[in-house]
Amino acid sequence: LATSQKALKALETAKSKRCYFDLADMIKHNPGGYFPYTPALPMLYGLREALDLIEEEGLENIIARHHYLAEGVRAAATEGWGLKLCAKEAKWNSDTVSAIMVPEGIDGAHIIDVAFRRYNLALGAGLSKVAGKLFRIGHLGDLNELMLMGAIAGAEMAMMDVGVEVQPGSGVAAASNYWRSNDPVPKHRVSREEQFYEGHSTGSAQG
Repeated sequence: LATSQKALKALETAKSKRCYFDLADMIKHNPGGYFPYTPALPMLYGLREALDLIEEEGLENIIARHHYLAEGVRAAATEGWGLKLCAKEAKWNSDTVSAIMVPEGIDGAHIIDVAFRRYNLALGAGLSKVAGKLFRIGHLGDLNELMLMGAIAGAEMAMMDVGVEVQPGSGVAAASNYWRSNDPVPKHRVSREEQFYEGHSTGSAQG
């Protein structure tokens, strides 16, 4: 949390009632590292779990995995569907989400609506100047190729439903071709799931 000098000045004369969060209390106790209210314990537990997951997979592997998955989605959009990305140059591509431009005369919001109502798929919308001109596929977090295949297939079906001329299966094919021709990101650490299955398979073999 950060505040400007202007905000701190306004704080001196602010009269509104504080029910839970008081910036003045935060500033007063912050030097000692004390949080003057009941902390959000579930969020702290979640943070600890997230940090454990990062340590297990390895930060470099996480970054590489996101790039690998993002490239497959971008291949689906450009090579499979023949559409353009919102980013004008590859250096502006994000490995967290791909914004895919829709053809002229097609409302991106219509694609998003059909995807959700008919296929239970939540696509991101274009905002501000690109509202209605694109839809977004997110590829951030605990994902793999098969999970994204479902999103690509759903987006593809929704586009066909609203009149976008794409070949059935073209996006899925382009993404799978990319992922099959590029090595998955290696894991230097054994995950808890792998430890669980290895332990049970060893136990079964001994039994």
